[in-house]
Amino acid sequence: MTTQHHHEHHAHGQSAPAVAEIALTACFCGTELAHLEHDLRSRPGVTSVHIDRTRSVAHVGMDPAQTDRAQVEAFLRQAGYDCTCRDCADSTCQHGHPAAGHDDEHAAHAAPEEHAHAAPEEHAHAAPEEHAHAPAKEHEHAAQREHAGHDMSQMGPEHAGHDGHEGHGADMVADMFRRFLISAVLTIPIILYSPIGETFGFTAHPPFGLSMAWFGLILATPVVWWGGWPFISAAARSLRRGEVTMMTLIATGILVAYLYSIGATLLGEEEDVFFEAAAMLTTLSLIGHWLEMRSRYATGRAVEALLSLAPPTARVRRHGEEQEVPLDQVVTGDEIVVRPGEKVPVDGEVLDGSSYVDESMITGEPVPVAKQAGTKVVGGTINTTGAFTFRATAVGADTALARIVQMVRNAQASKAPAQRLADTAGKYLVYVALGAGALTFLGWALFGSHGIGFAVTAAVSAVVIACPDALALATPTAITVGVGQGARGGVLFKNATALEATAGVTTAVFDKTGTLTAGTPSVTDIVALDGVGEGDLLRLAASADQPSQHPLAEAIVAAARDRGSAVNPPQDFDSVPGHGVVATVEGRRVLIGNARLLEQEQVPLAALPDRAAALAADGKTAMYVAVDGLPWGLIAVADKVRDSAKAAIGVLHDDGVRTVMLTGDQTRTAEAVARQVGVDRVLAEVLPEDKAANITRLQGDGAKVAMVGDGVNDAPALAQADVGIAIGAGTDVAVETADVVLVRDDPADVAYALQVARAVRTKIKQNLFWAAIYNLLAIPVAAGVLYPSLGVLLRPEWAALLMSASTIIVTVNALLLRRLRPRRTAAV
Repeated sequence: MTTQHHHEHHAHGQSAPAVAEIALTACFCGTELAHLEHDLRSRPGVTSVHIDRTRSVAHVGMDPAQTDRAQVEAFLRQAGYDCTCRDCADSTCQHGHPAAGHDDEHAAHAAPEEHAHAAPEEHAHAAPEEHAHAPAKEHEHAAQREHAGHDMSQMGPEHAGHDGHEGHGADMVADMFRRFLISAVLTIPIILYSPIGETFGFTAHPPFGLSMAWFGLILATPVVWWGGWPFISAAARSLRRGEVTMMTLIATGILVAYLYSIGATLLGEEEDVFFEAAAMLTTLSLIGHWLEMRSRYATGRAVEALLSLAPPTARVRRHGEEQEVPLDQVVTGDEIVVRPGEKVPVDGEVLDGSSYVDESMITGEPVPVAKQAGTKVVGGTINTTGAFTFRATAVGADTALARIVQMVRNAQASKAPAQRLADTAGKYLVYVALGAGALTFLGWALFGSHGIGFAVTAAVSAVVIACPDALALATPTAITVGVGQGARGGVLFKNATALEATAGVTTAVFDKTGTLTAGTPSVTDIVALDGVGEGDLLRLAASADQPSQHPLAEAIVAAARDRGSAVNPPQDFDSVPGHGVVATVEGRRVLIGNARLLEQEQVPLAALPDRAAALAADGKTAMYVAVDGLPWGLIAVADKVRDSAKAAIGVLHDDGVRTVMLTGDQTRTAEAVARQVGVDRVLAEVLPEDKAANITRLQGDGAKVAMVGDGVNDAPALAQADVGIAIGAGTDVAVETADVVLVRDDPADVAYALQVARAVRTKIKQNLFWAAIYNLLAIPVAAGVLYPSLGVLLRPEWAALLMSASTIIVTVNALLLRRLRPRRTAAV
């Protein structure tokens, strides 16, 4: 056992519970893991336990005042487990982390201070909207470097962190395969010299003058005790706890066949031995478990793929010189140079240069994104053409890639409510299997006429084929693959409970600003009167508005610059509160604002009010423009609907999901957006503190509600909903409160989240049904009920193969989830 110690964690001056991540290096059984989880939880001082069955890794939270890692290690050793243990600050059991599989229903989420999204006034420049910004955490450069050097969550297999046990699963798979190969080499001669070999025409006698019984004993002994040790040791551990597991069934079958054959050999009843059954049962159980483990650990490859995205080094510019440094030595504020074809090492903001960056591995979007000064870049993405320099804004565990990896890991490790049912069923199925074996033996021994050997063969077959391994893995394999596939498409589920809840959603509630709309105003219409050019109208209006900091003014200035117009500061500028702006541009007096401004300046409105009313009906804010006392036209500004919003709503309707818009914006604007995107119902002019109450009313009508939002004022509603879905670029509090995070700023991914969740639910149901029905049908056949009428008897070795086949089928069925792809919506 190796132990690596990390720094202590403190919260508010108190020592936080320590969390150990424990790799169980010789634990191959899903049902055994369920029992071990229970036993660990009952230990004094253990505050939380969760075992990730896809990796055979336990996360154990401990109260330092009552126990420590050494005591947990001692307990595991005494119980017969080999393991590697270490502190793991980012374990799924870490205090404050998303509860892995715990049904807290968001009760712990505290609503932050709430702020309304103020809608722009209809005809006038309103006061700039106030936004609360949490102060950024500033650290000293040296302190950052020290922290980075000890960060447990640096990406890459060479770094300590949550992926520190990443290779442990592969080692277990390799060990199982090695045992199979050697066992197979020893088993083949036993089969050839057994009655099975005779059926294929092999009639030679064993070498060295040995009888078939003694030859089988010599070769079967290492197969049973070395090759079968994973099963026998697991069964012994279970018996010491007074429990039985799937491994108990396999070990029982192997040992009954082996020990019965030894007894027959020593008593001279050599014709009744079946060492070949014990050896084949061991060998086929090994290959079956190897195939199952190989598939099961493959389900976590989405995380391994994410871990490989970040490069091991970064090219940092310090003191005017470029130097290549290990990734864990990069700190916030460093200037990093990225050349064509290189990976972006950490998150940051471009300082100079331009390029196109492939962000498909993070967002699922295949089209490279343009980057220039001021735009953000994400660690793990690939620079394609140009070169640029950016300033690091997030490193180590704070990068988007690290957060995505951690979120995916937590979700894959978490336990869905359906898993508890499977664990209970698996526990009782073990007793059913043992009972079936005992009844089979007694039935054939007492009422049959084929001898004790026949009764033992049938009993062993019944016990082996009933192993509930497939039942134990039915749920976690589907969850692991589904969560990984969601991550590939830009959808992050925080835990299995959220995944299961998402599958049941019947109503999707959308915030408007920043979710269905872009969240920033932009010019939508330019209405120029006869004799006035649109370009001149926009240029003079933008120049007049250039000194203003109002969002609507900034939208007009941005539109003019996008069209190539020169926007020069006005010679004179005056803001008229509640009305608009009066400015002198190029020697001309320009007015831009509402109708009252023009009336005050005695400028005729002509036909502009009718056009303004029509624009307002579409949810657009129309501003009047006059030059030198004459009306020139209108410029309409609106929060533009996202290109994919209408198609996204359509896909949800196709899936039978009702859609609702919940917004603090004025009713007319909200209804105009709703008409564009096709939302079923609009709840407008809702205060932030009332949004959660509206969600509650929808739930009271029987709806399973998913709330989709991005802002601070969405957090209470996200917490109240059955499933909270945060747009990835939203505020930190929205992302923290939500159960599902959409990496891309695209409402279309809501439908993909539901698609993944429902597909996983379907696979879980299929797997549970297959695992249960397989055992119900297989046990009677293995017990020999068809032998009297059809002469069909399933030997133990074939029962082992069929038992393993059921597990492989369940795993492969879960792997079919990898075929899921986001249904990309067309722009509208």
